[in-house]
Amino acid sequence: MKTSQEFEDIYSKHWEKLYAFSFKITKDSNLSKNIIQDVFTNLWERKNSLNINSVEHFLFRAVKNQILKHYNQNSFNTTSIDDEFDNFIMESPFVSESDLSETVFHIVDKLPAKRKEIFLMNKLQEMNVEQIAEELKLSKQTVKNQLSSAIKQLRLELKQLSWLLFPFFF
Repeated sequence: MKTSQEFEDIYSKHWEKLYAFSFKITKDSNLSKNIIQDVFTNLWERKNSLNINSVEHFLFRAVKNQILKHYNQNSFNTTSIDDEFDNFIMESPFVSESDLSETVFHIVDKLPAKRKEIFLMNKLQEMNVEQIAEELKLSKQTVKNQLSSAIKQLRLELKQLSWLLFPFFF
């Protein structure tokens, strides 16, 4: 983005979606407008130094960061904002199901062997805890613990890898 016309085109194309996203999280119209203004002001000021792969992804991430910055400065709890952002990522039309599936399978592949086996038996073969315990000759509690650990690890890594769903480069 080198010209004011390119900037205007980006602004026109994205401001409404960004405002809706911000408002959904903050529930504050004025705050949302200010956040969008800050994001676009920052984009304009840094237009010559940014190397953006995807403008839309960059802008959504910038809005999220501005919201978090605002709430951190005002000592609010940001947990609900992170949850809203995670929900938005999962519902987002520009995150393909195959990308998400590929990411999940990559994370599952990194699980310890027994945990991975138990998780796949439960999710892919639709076996319940009792069936898995019987087949693997493990206690039900061990199976429950392994499933719980696998799910926690998946959630944690998906949250940490959410930048893959919103790639941006500075």
